[in-house]
Amino acid sequence: MEYKEVRKLVDYWIITAQHDYETMLSLFRIKRYSDCLFYGHIVIEKILKAHVVSETKQHAPYIHDLVRLQEVAQLNLSEHELDFLDAMNDYNIRARYPEIKLEFYKRCTREYTKNKLDSIKKLYKNLCQELEQKKL
Repeated sequence: MEYKEVRKLVDYWIITAQHDYETMLSLFRIKRYSDCLFYGHIVIEKILKAHVVSETKQHAPYIHDLVRLQEVAQLNLSEHELDFLDAMNDYNIRARYPEIKLEFYKRCTREYTKNKLDSIKKLYKNLCQELEQKKL
């Protein structure tokens, strides 16, 4: 893939992640906690896909597994960050069975969500900074 196309794809993932980041924050403000975390997954997925394209110079794979995406991007994340990504995979529940959705919904109190949201924001900002430092 040519430099111009790689840059265009990376920019696409960055811009859409920023848009979804604002949506995630808005969902928290209106107390849609499970949806907030669902969007948190999307935000991290998209910024990881920007890293994948930047690293591989190819389209990001059509997967949603955050741990796998960071592997493809060859990121050097801490064990704590990897564990968090693995846990975040549970937030991608749109197509899951109703009983799983209900269980997740009940778990998403304000306190639980605020804690996870803070971690998502920190990870997102770190991943954005790493992308900036790569200077495609």
